Amino acid sequence: MTEVLPHRIAVLCYLFNDAGQLLLLHRRKPPNQNLHSPIGGKLNRENGESPASCAVREIREETGLTLELPNLHLSGLVSESGYAGEAHWLMFLYEVMRPVEVRPTRFAEGRLEWHDACAIDSLNLPQTDRHVIWPLFWRYRGSFFAVHIDCAKDLMRWRIEQPSTDAGEEGCVAVEE
Repeated sequence: MTEVLPHRIAVLCYLFNDAGQLLLLHRRKPPNQNLHSPIGGKLNRENGESPASCAVREIREETGLTLELPNLHLSGLVSESGYAGEAHWLMFLYEVMRPVEVRPTRFAEGRLEWHDACAIDSLNLPQTDRHVIWPLFWRYRGSFFAVHIDCAKDLMRWRIEQPSTDAGEEGCVAVEE
């Protein structure tokens, strides 16, 4: 019998400064421990929190910034099946639509750091981010995309589900150990 994995719902938040640098969290805790990723977190399902409200809350908790919903743009929807053999994920990607100022800092989740866009590929990133999410974020920035990533096999397979002009585009990448 196949083990049923939990389904987790989260947001990732993309914040840029005036210089065009991206704010990333060098994570201290799982998931993605010791990897760089956008700030974010899981929805509070007990109180029925919306993805947008979760993004506002996570940005406030991790950076101290208080933003209003009109400052956010829903950039992407990512579903991952079998991520790290531990869970299925549904992630809402939000971009803050104005430059922000946040001081690099350490806190319980890890270390906040600003990075030039051209340097992101040299960072230690989750495989799904490196091979699928980042390329699609840059490709559809200011627009919207939806992608499904199957992480359950030796080959990470992905399929664009939106926008309709690219729906059905697929790819696969060998999973690195």
